[in-house]
Parts: sequence; structure tokens; C-alpha cells
Amino acid sequence: MKHIKIYTDGACKGNPGRGGWAALLIYNDTEKELFGCAPDTTNNRMELTAALEALNALKVPCTIDLYTDSEYLKKGMTQWMSGWKARQWKKVANIDLWQALDKSAEIHHITWHWVRGHAGHPENERVDVLASNAASLGNDGRE
Repeated sequence: MKHIKIYTDGACKGNPGRGGWAALLIYNDTEKELFGCAPDTTNNRMELTAALEALNALKVPCTIDLYTDSEYLKKGMTQWMSGWKARQWKKVANIDLWQALDKSAEIHHITWHWVRGHAGHPENERVDVLASNAASLGNDGRE
């Protein structure tokens, strides 16, 4: 399987407000930036969207190291998901995105990593700028 590194971030101008998301996918020496926006959303939705769009961009099952500065995303995927499923998704905020993430993630082998935001991590800073710009400019870079 291909080994991919993914860095994700979400941003929101107001919460709720205009939002942006971004992902950086790295395979060997090849990098791909993805980003997009939403007119009326929350920061958490943008964090989830960034990961979902990154996973959906992959055409084959991969081994993935996914880096996020969102504890909400990491804990949701690594700690809370099994409980949500056991309770049939009752009282889960952003259920549409969580269910889509669960489905997209199941074909890959993903290790979820949390990194401190705004702490000088180069790839995290890069996706932060992309997500913030997407939110500010209403810029949608999806293909």
C-alpha cells in the first residue's frame, strides 16, 4: 500500500461564520494541496471536512499518517466513534460528517496524530494559511 502523509486544518471567520478547510497530501516527493470554503459553518465542521476531503481524494486504499491540530477530530475518530455507533449515532453533532468520515476511513489504515496548532509545525502552518485564506476569500480549490 502507498504511504501518504496528510495534514489538515479548518478555519472560521466567526463561529458560526464563513469557513475554510485545507489539506496537504504528501506521497514521496509529490505534494497536493486541497482547500475549500463554506458560507455559514463552524470551525469543527471545517476540521472534519478537511479530513474527509483528503481521504476522498485518494483513489486506492493507503496507509496514512494524518496530522491535525483538532482534538475534536482526533478523539472523534480514535476514542468516540465506537460509542457513537453502539448508541446508533444518537445525539452526535455533525453526524453527517462523522458518518462520512467513518465510511471513508474504513478502507485505509490510518494513524491519527495531534499536533499543537500555531506552534511552528511547517505543514500545519501551511494548511492553516490555506484554510484561513479559503475562509477569508471564499476560495474553493476543489477540482
